[in-house]
Amino acid sequence: MAESVVLETEMREGRGSRLAAKLRKKKKVPAVVYGHKEQTVSVSIDHDPILSAIRHGVRVVDIRLTGGVQKAQIVEVQWDHLGKDVLHVDFKRVSADERIEVEVPIELRGTPQGLSDGGLLDQPLHTLRIECPAIAVPDSIRVSIAELKVEDAIHVKDLKLPEGVKALDEPDAIIVHVTRPAAAPAETPAVAAATAEPEVIRPGKKGEEGEEEKK
Repeated sequence: MAESVVLETEMREGRGSRLAAKLRKKKKVPAVVYGHKEQTVSVSIDHDPILSAIRHGVRVVDIRLTGGVQKAQIVEVQWDHLGKDVLHVDFKRVSADERIEVEVPIELRGTPQGLSDGGLLDQPLHTLRIECPAIAVPDSIRVSIAELKVEDAIHVKDLKLPEGVKALDEPDAIIVHVTRPAAAPAETPAVAAATAEPEVIRPGKKGEEGEEEKK
C-alpha cells in the first residue's frame, strides 16, 4: 500500500484558460474537489508533488483545505500533449471506512517454465479493476508465473488478492498465459512452383544455331 501523501492547496478564484495558464507558469495545477454532498471547491496545488504521487501509483491522497485535511481519490488527470506535465486534476472526497473502485497495475513475478520449452509469454491484461478500502489501495497486484507451462493460463478468478480487495473484471478474463508458437505454413505446390529458380537458357552465337539446324 502506498504511503499517505499530503497535498497543500490554495483556493482558486475564477476559471478559464488564461487563469490556468498563469497558474502553470507558477508550477501550479488547477484542480477541483467534490463529493460527499459537500460543496465543490476550486483549488490549485503544486505541480511536482501531485506528479510524483501519480507516477508512484498513489490513488488516494490527503488534501489540506480550509478547515482541515480531507481524504480524496484522484479520479481524473489531464495531461499535456506529450504526457509529461499535469494540466488539471479532479479529486473526489472519500472517507477512511469507504470502499472505492480503482484500477491498479498487474505485476508479474518469476520466469515461466514454459519458456524453456519454446513457449511464448502473452499478457492480455496489464491492469485490474478492483474494489477496496479507500485507505488500503494496493500499489499493484502481484502474480507469480514461475510455474506456468506451455498452454497454461492465469485468469482473474485465479488471483490471490489482498484481504478486503475484490476484482471487478470478468472472472474468466486471461491475465497471462504461455502460448505454443504457431507452426510455419507449409508451401502449396503452386507457391513452390512460383518461387522455384527459373531455368537459365544461354543463347548461342548467330550462325551456330543455323549450322546446327542444317545438320
